[in-house]
Amino acid sequence: MTEFDDIRPYRDDEVRPILDRLLADPELIDAVTRLKFSKLHSWLGWLLKPLVRSKLTQQLASIHDVQGLQSVVEKYMSGMMSTRVKDLTVSGLEKLDKHSAYLFISNHRDITMDPAFVNWVLYHNDYNTLRIAIGDNLLTKPFVSDLMRLNKSFIVNRSAKAPREKLKAAKHLSAYIYHSIVNENANIWIAQREGRAKDGKDKTNSAVLGMIMLNKPKSETLADYAKKLRIVPVSISYELDPCDAAKARELYLHRTEGSYQKEEHEDVRSIAMGIAGNKGNIHLAFGDVLDGDYQDTDELVAAMDHQILGNYVLHATNCFAYEMLHGVVPNVNYSAKNIAYDPIPLAAERAEFVARINAIPAEQRDIALGIYANPVVSKLAEC
Repeated sequence: MTEFDDIRPYRDDEVRPILDRLLADPELIDAVTRLKFSKLHSWLGWLLKPLVRSKLTQQLASIHDVQGLQSVVEKYMSGMMSTRVKDLTVSGLEKLDKHSAYLFISNHRDITMDPAFVNWVLYHNDYNTLRIAIGDNLLTKPFVSDLMRLNKSFIVNRSAKAPREKLKAAKHLSAYIYHSIVNENANIWIAQREGRAKDGKDKTNSAVLGMIMLNKPKSETLADYAKKLRIVPVSISYELDPCDAAKARELYLHRTEGSYQKEEHEDVRSIAMGIAGNKGNIHLAFGDVLDGDYQDTDELVAAMDHQILGNYVLHATNCFAYEMLHGVVPNVNYSAKNIAYDPIPLAAERAEFVARINAIPAEQRDIALGIYANPVVSKLAEC
């Protein structure tokens, strides 16, 4: 037993027994079958599920450690990207040392794809892959928890209710993050806020940075402690959000009914939707290490937001939505090529986007447009 056994990812020696348990889990086999054969599952599931189990057993037969498992995950990611991503562009990675560990703090749009794309980029550029923070609220099924921890995820305790229990969990998590980076030279990914920015407004929650600093000794300044963690802000932007209609519906119900009650396992369905849906072009921007003389977490939050918003790469869809919502052509640049936005040569792409928005119920369309337009609002405010 070690201090962090309750939240840490699985070790190499645990991989094979966990894989064998997963392969025997009918819920996992059903989930994979639904994902791979969404149109055939309902009437041919009885035939497909044994085939899926057999194929998975074959693919995982020689896997005995985390690195081996991640090579399999990479193949699944590669297959998804070949059909669901137009292009993935990257900036800023060359500034980071391959032999150092970093605390990557990212804006948050998709439950699993945000860290998955950061991991993909690190993996293919010979950097160490991530230990990924994931809330225990997402681990509603045992097989999901096992899959996440096999792929180097660690658990954030969000189920604690009593103030003392919440503080204890936060201190434990803060110590684990420090231990991973400083003692084990392991990269960490955590979102800038709890939950996705469903409205498209990326804003760091000061409570996240407050949690990270809980492990700081009283004798050490916040700036010195932050430098040890080598915090790197990360901006990820998607041309298309596979969950845009679902997010618009949730925000609409919040607005009209005052609350929104998630259905059982709704987050698991959002994960599947985010993986399977078309994402268009994606840009991943790695910022500079935060090494200023920060006096408090508010200054750290301001530095974080400045980089995340400043490095965020807009897509044409963001500009279309802003124009449709505000009736004005935004004076911004878009794409990894940093092109000045001009709607005239993009008529065909705009028509596709309009059709996508029109497929959403009429009363929810302005909210859906806001999801795409708000990054333009943030960019204009930053300028």
